[in-house]
Amino acid sequence: MIRIIALAALCLGAFVQPGIAGDRQLIGRGGVIVNDSFGDVRDRWRTGSAVGSRVWGPEWTGRAPEGFGHLLELRFGGQVIAPASIRNPDARDRPYAGALFGGLHTHFSRGETDFALGADLVMTGPQTGLDDFQDALHDLAGISQTSDSVRAAQIENGFYPTLVFEAGRDLRLSPGATLRPFVEARAGDETLLRVGGDLTLGTIGQGELWVRDGVTGHRYRTVRRPFSGFAFVLGADIAHVADSAYLPEDRGYTLTDTRTRLRMGLHYEGRRAQIFYGLTYLGKEFENQPEGQLTGAISLNFRF
Repeated sequence: MIRIIALAALCLGAFVQPGIAGDRQLIGRGGVIVNDSFGDVRDRWRTGSAVGSRVWGPEWTGRAPEGFGHLLELRFGGQVIAPASIRNPDARDRPYAGALFGGLHTHFSRGETDFALGADLVMTGPQTGLDDFQDALHDLAGISQTSDSVRAAQIENGFYPTLVFEAGRDLRLSPGATLRPFVEARAGDETLLRVGGDLTLGTIGQGELWVRDGVTGHRYRTVRRPFSGFAFVLGADIAHVADSAYLPEDRGYTLTDTRTRLRMGLHYEGRRAQIFYGLTYLGKEFENQPEGQLTGAISLNFRF
């Protein structure tokens, strides 16, 4: 739970009121906080992350414009990845890793298909300060700190220019049900190709711009329209991962043949608040990982 506080600071800027930036209007913002304390409460592996977005573009008409670069998204955040024990980990467990990122993405449409393309710069290692910040918070809360051996063996300092691409298409099954198949490619800190889909039951979110969280695959709302009620979401995807800076081959790690994610969540919007809570099952990422994990995601937006 303490890690949430540290990582949440990364996306606070995503929740300020829209205004004007340059030649484009700031038309949306959003974000999501992820932590396994919201899921299986085991504090391990993909243990905590946060992502935030601010979106600039022309007046929103219910869909991304056709012009490449007309709608821009500043995306930023970070994550902490840890072995199952931060005091006395199994020698075969994954190393501790802290990562921060920031980048620029554009959303556009062609025919019935929506595209997102962007570039991030991912920074890893002790230079992020996430290990020190986390331990300082643990010390204040009286929680066990990361051992010296775990800190010494963490993923080293590095910078990874990263490209992210996604293409998806909404298939309207009924007025209150939408299926969205998608494909995603990533090259940089991790190189992968992913295919999957998301089913939304409910009218909340129709005609809005959604952005996909990289850890769980949950989509969070950025450019919003006024709704009231609930929407239930289900999603699944599978990826082939060619390499990962967080599981380096030269340290003896062998990636699993595929990486799976299963997720479900509930969106609520009322007069004063927009709330999302989701659960995601993350499958094994490396051969010595004994099992998958369950992690939770939360997004809150209040009107005053």
